Amino acid sequence: MPLELTAEQQAIANGIRGEGAAMAMRIVAATARLMEAPSLIPIASAHIDGALYHGDSGTLFAEKLVAGDARVAVRATLNVGSIDLTGCSKNLLPLHERAMARRMMDAYRKLGCEPSWTCAPYQAGHRPARGTDVAWGESNAVVFCNSVLGARTNRYGDFLDIACAISGYAPYYGFHRPENRRATVVFDVSGLDPAFLRSEVAFPILGSLYGRELGDAVGVVAGITADPGEDALKAFGAAAASAGAVGLFHVAGVTPEASDLAAALQHQPPLAVIRVTGAMVNDSRRRLSTAVTMDRLDAVAIGSPHLSVEEFDRLEALIAGRHLKMPLYACTGRHALAALEASGSRAALEACGVVIVADTCVVVTPILPDIPGAVLMTNSGKFAHYAPGNTGYGVIYGSMAECVTSAVEGRPILGAAG
Repeated sequence: MPLELTAEQQAIANGIRGEGAAMAMRIVAATARLMEAPSLIPIASAHIDGALYHGDSGTLFAEKLVAGDARVAVRATLNVGSIDLTGCSKNLLPLHERAMARRMMDAYRKLGCEPSWTCAPYQAGHRPARGTDVAWGESNAVVFCNSVLGARTNRYGDFLDIACAISGYAPYYGFHRPENRRATVVFDVSGLDPAFLRSEVAFPILGSLYGRELGDAVGVVAGITADPGEDALKAFGAAAASAGAVGLFHVAGVTPEASDLAAALQHQPPLAVIRVTGAMVNDSRRRLSTAVTMDRLDAVAIGSPHLSVEEFDRLEALIAGRHLKMPLYACTGRHALAALEASGSRAALEACGVVIVADTCVVVTPILPDIPGAVLMTNSGKFAHYAPGNTGYGVIYGSMAECVTSAVEGRPILGAAG
């Protein structure tokens, strides 16, 4: 069935709200036709990934929308940019790129977007209700929104996200349709050591395995006996979305559309069952470490997705006032930074040698020193996946406790308790 716009949608495309909104509506409608969506649906909010500088064309696109008097029609938070506007950290962008990145960030604010500058808007108060249709970008934000909040979004790419926010509509396809949210694969972890499942490292490792095994399929994790908490689910989803193309997962008995295994499957038999073994877990953990040598360390980085206030509390407890011999970059959003400043934790952490990075992160903009053969240690499955290609650093994967101990000692220390 060919796409038919409503009278209101056609009026927007024809310019009733200005040329910027008309361009946005035409982009959304063209995408809907490509995806064979039968209609457009109204959205309640958006999260915009397109404000991260990848070249001058992105800046010029945003400025063209501004020149066309476009404004977002729904709440729209902003993902990380290329510059830490808080001044906590400095990047190494050349002058032209820095200027264009700043212009891009300014343009998105002029469009009416909230300057949240975080990949974890759900930690900063942007939490659409279950069943709500939204248009979110950024892979971890999308998978968290779908899976943990139970709102409905596809993985909206750069520029389509802002077009949806300005028009107020999105194509009706993919995860907006209830039947496409059914789990078809059971990812059974019931055979794993319960102590491992309770550990901090479990969910990035399992998420990475899940992403490689399932690709873009919707699955349900079975065998989790207690709610692991949002930080663990955040880590699982981020790793799964990086290693695969996961946009939605369920955890039986935990996530909102999976009151039990049958509910996640929409009461249909699964197409496949993956029974996760200890050997599969060990292989997944090994894959997260890409460093050629395990006896060199040049930096430690955590916070992808951005650190929550609770994760900063754990970081501060692990450091326990000790001085770090190795830089530890802690990436976060302004929402957490404000809490750190109010409690005095920011000053205490920085006095120990922590480099807080706000508004951005070390994998998407050049903050880490350019060192040949450099090695980064992280507890983030997402950092582990992207750091080698984006920064040139090899990766050693470890727990937060291992990351802190390694930063204190100035060398990789695996097996640290905490």
